[in-house]
Amino acid sequence: MLEEINLVKRIKSGDHNAFKELYNNNVTPLFMFMKQFSIDNSKVEDWVQRAFIKAYENINRFDGISLFKTWLFKIAINEMKMDFRKANTNKNISLDEVEIQAEMDDGNFQWELVMKDWLMQLTETKRMVFILYEIEGYSHAEISEMLNINESASRTILTRTKVWLRNKWNETEKR
Repeated sequence: MLEEINLVKRIKSGDHNAFKELYNNNVTPLFMFMKQFSIDNSKVEDWVQRAFIKAYENINRFDGISLFKTWLFKIAINEMKMDFRKANTNKNISLDEVEIQAEMDDGNFQWELVMKDWLMQLTETKRMVFILYEIEGYSHAEISEMLNINESASRTILTRTKVWLRNKWNETEKR
């Protein structure tokens, strides 16, 4: 965290190499996170690129209270949400697209196929809270900051999402 703070200070003083370092530290985790919302790599790359551009342009607004990564993810999430609103939908992946991707993957993809389908049935907020907490490992405090919701809402959303997923699983097991 101290290294991150120093990098941000250097960026604010005009050191472009510091931003390159911050970019290199965060581009892969951000891409992998955003990849969970679309199988279209060009769309994901666009979200990531726009997030870094906005972060760079607004670096003076970064207060250092949260981690830079948290702030960056919030920017990227907002970029993605804008695209979803433009498309007038909160779903960005279809089961057909997942099946095509799954056919290309090696190994057992059936569970992943089912889980992706279930996740895409969730609302945008439920899907994001679940992925940020369960897959990315963020705390409810960090999620609340990224999604502009309070911590108790994040906890409630996660709990309800887990119950819904568990019920879907139980339905599948009964078949």
